Amino acid sequence: MSETEKQETEPAEAATEAEAGPEEAAKPSGSGEPEEAPAPDDAEETVETDDVSPWAGRIVEDGGDAAEAPEERDYEAEIAELNDRLLRALAETENVRRRGQRDREETAKFAITGFARDVLSVADNLRRALEALPEEPGENEALSSLVGGIELTERELAAIFQRHGVEKIDPAGAKFDHNLHEAMFEIPTADAEPGTVMQVVETGYVLNGRLLRAARVGIAKAPPEAEAVPEPPPEDADTAA
Repeated sequence: MSETEKQETEPAEAATEAEAGPEEAAKPSGSGEPEEAPAPDDAEETVETDDVSPWAGRIVEDGGDAAEAPEERDYEAEIAELNDRLLRALAETENVRRRGQRDREETAKFAITGFARDVLSVADNLRRALEALPEEPGENEALSSLVGGIELTERELAAIFQRHGVEKIDPAGAKFDHNLHEAMFEIPTADAEPGTVMQVVETGYVLNGRLLRAARVGIAKAPPEAEAVPEPPPEDADTAA
């Protein structure tokens, strides 16, 4: 090659090396070895798993099946448990219904308790008025009409009481019962057993079997024993002789 051709080729080679970059420029231009491509970075493959899936995190071996499947559900046991819960719920509902029905019945029976207790004083006053009047009014027509009117009013009030479940307690001559009677005093007597009702001070009443007012009574008790008279000491036989 002539010097003129060398001078023409040198500027062209310099321009080519500048465009190739510093790495290619550093390599010898005359080497025949092929350039190796850069190896890709080793990146770990990540397997996205679904946390909801029962197969999450299970590894499948080469040529093998998956790991053991989850245990099968015991449907018969679950049905039995649900049936037991249903029966318990039905029983509880029935108990609540019966309790509510009983409460309604008791409310209907004893709703007039306060009113009936207040009206008892009216019945007591009517009885006191009859006891204060003479048994035989004689020829006094006004007094006879008054007695008849009071007796009629008392009978009508007693009928109303009976209609609404209010009954009178008449314990005269009966044994004292602390559930129905209230002892006011004791009467010493030998004509009746101790604990027998001898006198009724105030009549008692019950409302549908429940005590509305206790009867105030006087009960009998045993009379006090007579004081024993001391016997004189026996006389000495020698003194008598």
